[in-house]
Amino acid sequence: MSEEDALGRLTTRTLAMPSDTNAAGDIFGGWVLSQMDIAAGICAGQRAQGRVVTVAVESMSFIRAVKVGDILGLYTHIAELGRTSMVVHVEAWVRRDRIGLREKVTEGRFKFVALDENGASTPVPAEEDLPDYARDN
Repeated sequence: MSEEDALGRLTTRTLAMPSDTNAAGDIFGGWVLSQMDIAAGICAGQRAQGRVVTVAVESMSFIRAVKVGDILGLYTHIAELGRTSMVVHVEAWVRRDRIGLREKVTEGRFKFVALDENGASTPVPAEEDLPDYARDN
């Protein structure tokens, strides 16, 4: 698989460390899930132009294990947009041992709701009202 196979925009990148392993020595799935939620939240917050909260993980597929020393890159895009909510599709790709083979390891769909300053749901802005950096997510 190549760089062009990743769906969405590179949102975050981090290094898998020994402290993130499970009992089998692979990177703990909960750590990967957490990184994906962070990346999805960045994407959703930029689209909402404000505070968002995760309300559901609609799907999650672990394809391959993440290993210590892998660089985890998270790609995001808005898959569905409602009046106050959105679904963000996240793909997790690794660069093995920081320089090796690049492959997709996980993907998922995270649902978010936009909130106002009082914590109530609020409409997501129209595409034309977004700054350039927040378009095409």
